[in-house]
Amino acid sequence: MRLTIRRRAGRRAALLAVGAMTAGLLLTAPQQATAGPPNLLSNPGFETAGPAGADMPSCWSRSGWGDNDFTFATVAEAHTGTKAMKVSLTRRVDGDRKALVTENSTCAPTVTPGKQYDLSAWYKSDTPDVSVTVFRRDTTAGWQYWTDLQNPPVSAGWARTEVRTPAVPPNTDKIAWGLSVYGVGTLTTDDYALEEVGAPPPQPVCSGTAEECAKGKWEVIPAKNPVRSMHAVVLKNGKVLLIAGSGNDIAQFNAGTFTSAVYNPANGTFKTIPTPVDMFCAGHVQLADGRVLVMSGNKGYPSADGTIGYQGLKDSYVFDPATEAYTRTNDMNGGHWYPSATVLGNGDVISFGGLKEDSTGNVTAEKFSAAQNKWLPMNEVNQTWSYWGLYPSMILMQDGRLFYSGSHTFGNGTPGTGASIYDYGANTITDVPGLRNKDQRDESASVLLPPAQDQRVLTIGGGNNETNPAANRITDIIDLKKPSPGYTAGPDLPQGLVDTGTGKRPQTGAEGKMYVSAVLLPDGKVLETGGGLHDRADPVFEASFFDPTTNTYQPGLATDPIPRTYHSASFLMPDGRVMSVGDNPGNGTYNHNVSIYTPPYLFKGDRPQITSVIDTQWVYGDTQRITVNRPVAKAELIRPAAVTHSSDPNQRFVDLPMTVNGNTIDLNVTSNPNLAPPGWYMLFAVDANGVPSIATWVHLGGPSALAATQEQPSAHEHSFADKLGPAKQNPAKRDSVPVAPGVAGCDRHYGTVNVCVPTRFPAEVKETSKARCDWLASHKYPKRLKVNGSDPLRLDPDRDGYAC
Repeated sequence: MRLTIRRRAGRRAALLAVGAMTAGLLLTAPQQATAGPPNLLSNPGFETAGPAGADMPSCWSRSGWGDNDFTFATVAEAHTGTKAMKVSLTRRVDGDRKALVTENSTCAPTVTPGKQYDLSAWYKSDTPDVSVTVFRRDTTAGWQYWTDLQNPPVSAGWARTEVRTPAVPPNTDKIAWGLSVYGVGTLTTDDYALEEVGAPPPQPVCSGTAEECAKGKWEVIPAKNPVRSMHAVVLKNGKVLLIAGSGNDIAQFNAGTFTSAVYNPANGTFKTIPTPVDMFCAGHVQLADGRVLVMSGNKGYPSADGTIGYQGLKDSYVFDPATEAYTRTNDMNGGHWYPSATVLGNGDVISFGGLKEDSTGNVTAEKFSAAQNKWLPMNEVNQTWSYWGLYPSMILMQDGRLFYSGSHTFGNGTPGTGASIYDYGANTITDVPGLRNKDQRDESASVLLPPAQDQRVLTIGGGNNETNPAANRITDIIDLKKPSPGYTAGPDLPQGLVDTGTGKRPQTGAEGKMYVSAVLLPDGKVLETGGGLHDRADPVFEASFFDPTTNTYQPGLATDPIPRTYHSASFLMPDGRVMSVGDNPGNGTYNHNVSIYTPPYLFKGDRPQITSVIDTQWVYGDTQRITVNRPVAKAELIRPAAVTHSSDPNQRFVDLPMTVNGNTIDLNVTSNPNLAPPGWYMLFAVDANGVPSIATWVHLGGPSALAATQEQPSAHEHSFADKLGPAKQNPAKRDSVPVAPGVAGCDRHYGTVNVCVPTRFPAEVKETSKARCDWLASHKYPKRLKVNGSDPLRLDPDRDGYAC
């Protein structure tokens, strides 16, 4: 922690030096607290005493939470006037203490939804563990925590801190705020101010057609993806790594032909990369230094008679964007075909689930040590001996726990509620309620909604690859900040056109989609696109925006002209556009066309520009200065994509509260590595019309990220997910769990292994040879599929050894 303090102090000193030349904001000489717009706070300097018997000045309250020892005192050591407020923590296990604007109609200022406000105060502190904490009053739900905005640095003399709020959420009529101290030390504050940000932004001017400005635009680029990729990773240099391995092609597997490609958006070209093993259906995650860790993959395909399923590799490699080559690490402790991969706040990677070398389910957790650059021995990793399934969506929470959202690929019927919180330190799993149709969330997508500070997860659609019903429209949302979090119903997924083999038709009833892509955009919305109505079949042509502010969908966007179902991926590019690749339906074909989506925000006129960034090496709790060519409303870090099978649990959008002086902006970087794990991020600046800049790449890290994050004080909401039900009893130590060889939903009695004849045909297909053969023909399956052994689906009525 001491190293972190020195780095932060040095960085702030550099900013002050720049500020002296550029009329910076972080002033060191006393000035009046209010300048410009009216101060909306009552008693901002603590000068008016409270009512008789009160222990705080008028319109101020003692606030805080957790296990700590503290004192509050009104002191004469003021910045202006005769009074200031001193808050001290002398012992701290967790929590914070703060003087807070009183949460009532008289004292808390009235605010307008959609507006932004500048908060400022003068302070002295001997601890870096200070944050600007804001609460809001929801007109329905009442007072609730909103966000932490800034971590002011240590200052022995009076210093002014200022930060701009995000746009006030809907249904908010008042806010209250204060400076929190959450580490041992003393904080003295005075002369608070809250001022409404000035004039409304100019109206956007449409630079495209009316339809493009409303719905965006898709285009299919001339170059084609040269490999049958299943995995897409946006690299720290803006290029895209596309991993195929054998590409779900048994012929390439038998030939030992394993491929990857790197796409360069600067010139629209692809470069094929030698690939050492079959990384088909591996796991992948970006390490703190920007290299890509690729774990497991395919050791073997299922046998022709289906008696053995896919087999997982133990192999592990890192891909270096600088050399565009793979280098082997040590092996994992076991095979993990379809593993999870989540980066932790200290840069380590944790992985669960998948299939072992013998096709059984892997029950061991694996941990990659960033410091040692290797997978740890099993006895150095906490084990619950639980089977999490295939590609379980494990999302890092702001306190270091993991949230299993209920999204996965292949396999259903797991016990419990379908979603849970895993505490690695305590080695406990606790179910959370509310996930609807938990056994029909196979091939669903889950995403940590913008901003990551809000700790809300959206889960979209899904189905069941074993029973193969029509995919559903269900979306569920969970707020992990609540004491007892549970999913609540979100709005139904919008419907579009579906091609069930006989041409496109409108979706009806409860029809939704599986294998949907969910992409975080720099304007704070989520693009959902692609997907299919059934497992590996029946593409849906529909796209919408989900707005986390209003919890609503904007339907009717332009749709990708290329089907995007199984083994497809969509992801954000540094220029604010979205790239989509892949489609590998059950008939074994692969679509090599590449689509690019230009969202409506890029048809709203000129985009803002980040004209300078003082430093691209960022430290937690730091303040970073940028300049822009015109006013912007927000800035954020977006972690680059590493996506496969609708799953990217590391995708996150981290808000950067701003201190604004014209076109010079100080960005306040979170002090919590669990909110933004170390690594390379895309920095976007976004104007009031939602138009983003082109991203600048910055690296977030520093000494605090390399320590055990649980030992670092961290500013966050008062308490959250701390009133869960009882933890589940962990199973006894075991080697694996049995998994049916047909877990992928394919009947291996027909054709080659990369052709997936469904174990269950869609419900509307009659259980007759003709109806099933007609369905296969309409979906362009190869003619005369060889029957391998028996004929359970009755596709070979003439018994000539070939189906249909």
